[in-house]
Amino acid sequence: MAIKTKTIVTYRASAACPTPARTEIPVRDLHVIIDEPTERGGTNLGPTPTEAAMTALIACTNVIGHKNAKRLGIDLGEINIDAACKFDRRGVLMEEEIDVPFPEVTLTVNCNTAASQEDLDLVGRETAKYCAIAKLFEAAGTDLTVNWVKAT
Repeated sequence: MAIKTKTIVTYRASAACPTPARTEIPVRDLHVIIDEPTERGGTNLGPTPTEAAMTALIACTNVIGHKNAKRLGIDLGEINIDAACKFDRRGVLMEEEIDVPFPEVTLTVNCNTAASQEDLDLVGRETAKYCAIAKLFEAAGTDLTVNWVKAT
């Protein structure tokens, strides 16, 4: 008999906030630190919350992209992901409420691979369906563009 995977799970976290700028969050057996740079009152021990959001998008694209490529039988080879993000800082500067803090994000997924550009486009379309972090950005109103590019 096959084991049925739970489709809805509950994540829980309990964070320590030793300073107004640093948050320490145990995740599994890891110790995640989100912090501000020293010039903004932090200790620079980790990315800022907004940097963490951007890095989560990049990481999710990597993980889900590879899962889709494997499912489709496409070898992505070596990849690197470049991100260009417009961030409206007026909200975090407490100047005014901002509905879409990240109005535009472009990721370029550079693949050094023997796969065709058509294969990469397919992986990109499939990844867009399943990347949870990309879905969060898009639902928030971000104009998200992800280009899968065959390195030349």
